[in-house]
This record gives sequence, C-alpha cells and structure tokens, in this order.
Amino acid sequence: MSIKIAVTGKSGNGKTTITKAFLNIIKENFPDKSILLFDNDLTGELGHSFGLDIRNTIYGIRSGKHEYKTGIPQGMTKHEYVEWAIEDIIVSLSDNVDIIVSWFVGAKDCRCPITGQINDACQKLIERYDFVIFDCEFDLKYLNQLVDTDIDLTLVVANPTIDSLHLAKRITEFSAKYAVGGQMGVIINKVKNEDINLIAEELKNADVEVLGTVPYIEELAAGTLDRNSIIVNDAVKQFYFRLNLPQENR
Repeated sequence: MSIKIAVTGKSGNGKTTITKAFLNIIKENFPDKSILLFDNDLTGELGHSFGLDIRNTIYGIRSGKHEYKTGIPQGMTKHEYVEWAIEDIIVSLSDNVDIIVSWFVGAKDCRCPITGQINDACQKLIERYDFVIFDCEFDLKYLNQLVDTDIDLTLVVANPTIDSLHLAKRITEFSAKYAVGGQMGVIINKVKNEDINLIAEELKNADVEVLGTVPYIEELAAGTLDRNSIIVNDAVKQFYFRLNLPQENR
C-alpha cells in the first residue's frame, strides 16, 4: 500500500521546492523504497526543476496527441491501451524514482469513457509505488478530477503574509472533502525573523494547523540556488516527526 503526500497552495509559494525536499528526505530515510513524483500543476515546474522538458502527459493520452515511444501494440482493450499509454509516459529520474506529468485534466462529471479509464489506470500506477508525492494545482479538487485516490498527508504551502495565510485557510476548506481521514496542515515558507510575530498573531484567528516553517533563503528567492537546498531539507526534517508518515526504515 502506497503512502500518498499532496503538496498544494498558490503558485509561487514554493510547492516545488517543498516537494523536492520531501523527495530527498524520503530517499535518505528509505533508500530501497520506490517513489513516484506526480506533477499535477499546470506549470509543469516539477519536471523543469530536474532539467526536463516533459511533453508527453496524461492530457496527451486523453486528447490523442501523445507521441508514443514505440508502436502501439495490437489487440488491446481500451482499458489496456490507457494503462499501456500511462506506462509509456513515465520518466525515470533514478533507480527508484519516477515522474509523470498530468497537465490539463477532464471535468469530473464528464461521461466520456476515457475519464474513468484514466482514473483506473492512475490508481493502478499509484499503488505500485511505496511513496507518491503529488505537486498539485492550488488545492485537491484538481487532482481529484484526474484520479480519485486517498491522500495520507496534505500540505498547504503558504507565505508569511496575512493574505497568504487567509488563502491557506480557504485551501484547507476547499480540500477537506478530498482528504477525508488524512492529515492536513500548513507549511509556512520563506519565513524571516521579523515575520514571527505577524504569523503568531494571525494564527490566533485562523483555524488551521501549522505543521512547520521553512526559512527565507535569499539565494533561492533570487533563483540562484538549486531547489535541492540543504537548508530547506534541514528545515523540513525539523518538523517531519509531526507528520503521519513512516519515521524510519524497517
């Protein structure tokens, strides 16, 4: 059974950086476990952060515009074809780490068969991995339109401003029905020392659980620091113990 982590929040708040930090920590703690990175953000930034320009997406399968690596096998049912096509677009990052990109997704109420076939194929794919980390588009609704899967941990990434904290509260409310039974909380990113009092005061009035904070890093904000930042990784390690995730390799 896979452990599923969803990283949500407004674009620009650092979702991809946080996603990569969790990838690094899971790789360090569980070197033999398989990990799938599932890029559900329309920007496709997660793939770009690895130096990849991934053009083959789940949307390409849905729209019929995907360019397959090999010839399409004959004699498959439609379900078998979609499962085969999903396999064809997976990109291997290392021995135990893969990435797949969704891009546009169909409406949940679409009655076309391909919607259900993609949902089923994604479910099968997800359950093959020990860990799945979703880099999401804003909240869990967009992910749920693609695949109806249980989420063990939902992280809402926010900046240390009043507007961003209020938006994080709204995102948790929007996402709650899609994360039933799973842990959900806010990570406040790009925190400076002078932000602490503002955050503390604002959280008195906000009914959200803050799971951790990540410090402001000038080089990262300027785009001159690699997103595999040791500082970010160390910050996430400081609150990893609070999360409903495996804590050590057994």
